[in-house]
Amino acid sequence: MVNMLHVFYRHGQANISRFGPTRPAWTFLIAKWQIPMIIREAADTDKDLLWKLLEPVIRAGDTYALPSDYSQHEALDYWLDPSKKTYVVEDDGDLIGTYYIKANQMGGGGHVCNCGYVTGTKARGRGVASRMCEHSIQTARERGFRAMQYNCVVSTNEGAIRLWKRLGFKIVGTLPKAFHHPELGDVDAFVMYQVL
Repeated sequence: MVNMLHVFYRHGQANISRFGPTRPAWTFLIAKWQIPMIIREAADTDKDLLWKLLEPVIRAGDTYALPSDYSQHEALDYWLDPSKKTYVVEDDGDLIGTYYIKANQMGGGGHVCNCGYVTGTKARGRGVASRMCEHSIQTARERGFRAMQYNCVVSTNEGAIRLWKRLGFKIVGTLPKAFHHPELGDVDAFVMYQVL
């Protein structure tokens, strides 16, 4: 069993304490809203709530290079694929975010990981994405990854790009017209990278 790590964010500082044996999770208390968020591994019982998070993002088709007509079964198979370790952000019994982490390549590229993040529509603006990214960076280090790479950050996803840069990622490549945006047509995509 692994100790639960609770991190309470107040006034920009983290106070860390360890509690008794339990499943791995981080709890964040965001001072502005005083709402605790638990980040934990996804379970089979999360599938219906996960689909509620994933479906609007997949249907919009403006940030992920996934078919916008994916069925629930196809989307969950992708997000929960055994090659990935998938986490969810839980708030008062509801899921408000999710991310996965996996090796970006095999063999000589296996020390670099890749992640995908989705924040629930109602939870945007509450720091959920930044907490997931911080958690994923810590998880990557614990799992022995030495770098993190985002393969296809759509150039029109300006909020995500600002966040990733703030958290230490750099644009290391531009893929000209590599993503077909449903409203804007073909737009650039970025490769973003951070050494851990």
